Amino acid sequence: MRRHLLFILLLLLAAAFPARAADSLPASPVPSLQEMASREQSAEVHEIGETLAFRARTVPFLPVATGIFLAAILHTFLAAPVMKLAHKEEERHRTLDLPGVSFKATALHFAGEVEAIFGIWAAVLLTVMAAWFGLDAMKGYIGHVNFTEPLFVAVIMVLSSTRPVLNFAESCLGLFARLGKSSPGAWWLAILIVGPLLGSFITEPGAMTICAMLLGRRFYPLQPSPRFAYATLGLLFVNVSVGGVMTHFAAPPVLMVAQKWGLTTPEMMLHYGVKAVAAILISTFGYYAFFRSELAAMAQRKNKATSPQQNPSPRWITLVHLGFMAWTVAFAHTPALFIGGFLFFLAFSQATAHHQRELQLRGPLLVGFFLAGLVVHGGLQGWWLEPILSSLGKWPLFLGSTLLTSFNDNAAITFLASQVDGLGPMLKYAVLAGAVAGGGLTVIANAPNPAGQTLLAKHFPGGVAPLKLMLGALIPTVVAAAALMLFPDWGVEKMFAMDDPSAPPSAEHHP
Repeated sequence: MRRHLLFILLLLLAAAFPARAADSLPASPVPSLQEMASREQSAEVHEIGETLAFRARTVPFLPVATGIFLAAILHTFLAAPVMKLAHKEEERHRTLDLPGVSFKATALHFAGEVEAIFGIWAAVLLTVMAAWFGLDAMKGYIGHVNFTEPLFVAVIMVLSSTRPVLNFAESCLGLFARLGKSSPGAWWLAILIVGPLLGSFITEPGAMTICAMLLGRRFYPLQPSPRFAYATLGLLFVNVSVGGVMTHFAAPPVLMVAQKWGLTTPEMMLHYGVKAVAAILISTFGYYAFFRSELAAMAQRKNKATSPQQNPSPRWITLVHLGFMAWTVAFAHTPALFIGGFLFFLAFSQATAHHQRELQLRGPLLVGFFLAGLVVHGGLQGWWLEPILSSLGKWPLFLGSTLLTSFNDNAAITFLASQVDGLGPMLKYAVLAGAVAGGGLTVIANAPNPAGQTLLAKHFPGGVAPLKLMLGALIPTVVAAAALMLFPDWGVEKMFAMDDPSAPPSAEHHP
């Protein structure tokens, strides 16, 4: 099984290198936002309602693509019931003592995997596109979609989940947990405060993987109540989303606009990072106070359920693993380099197998598949997102960005905002703040969220329920929104004073 997964992973990685140059691929059948804006100017279309109606009439496929995207979103809410049907079918197959594997149960199980849903509907989307425009046009669209982010997240998940890296992270967070005598509450606080802030340096997907695995080792085995379990998952998603804004390279929504808007790490630290730290502290200690009695009860079960750190790796192996992580983060947007480094890592892990555990490939593969499906859909949602974003003021734009992030990748929201001409400094601040604040409300709101869900889904009977996740993340989202928008800040105008005219074309950033 391990060899099969590795083979599939290598095939997916190879897909990042097209056989032909991008400019030799067929043209995308969908006009760019600039082309649509030019048509609207010629037709003297200005109002947002007129703009959306004009685009729908001009390119009827666009509302169809959005309908398929909405169907994928609705499917995520039905994942748990579908999975229950799969289990019933498996049980019926066993009860009747039928030979072989139940195809119906397997198909239902695949349809109930949240991480597979957007890939399934991406296949529907591409099939409809090929029937609508022709096979070459569909190939032209998919050939210009940027799959760098899904590949990076899959690779960093594998690296972050290795025994040496996880043990090293656990040792570091253990320094903070010892301040509270290593109780479940102390570990809970350390993982949910320090871990997400590390995302500003090891990237948010890396931080999510480490935090989720440590929660799976230190918290969820202690049998928290369902309410506490969902509150913790929602808090994790929000804290990781806001915890990556202390630098300009670690959070996907920040990265999408960093070069064009001229953002730097000192500016991010001053105008976003300080507020993010405050939001994380307020939300985490607030939840800690509310669930304190339950944490105390969980401490009674600690000795029975918590397994101590086992089989520490030699220091030199840990350093090599951290080196591979550093290489991957440094070249996160150059697939040829971070994938090449990953292949060297696979060879190294095989040569030191007696100090490793079996590589965790299934989760990263599913998450990569999830994100790949999401970017395929996301490349066709700008026709309605861009007019909405460009028509709002500061507070409506912030609230709109937060809400839209719940139904789309927050990096797509900020990318589209970067394509809107004439956004003032406060509007740029608001759209980025909204995308960051809303990144924990759903599993599709922020690229690292699928990784966290995949790693922790086994602790939620029937799978993670989207509505309960949203409720668990709601209060931390409100706290993050208040911190980002209400804390005094007099330097925003200077921060966004000048865009970088040398920024690469939009297609290089995001589909």
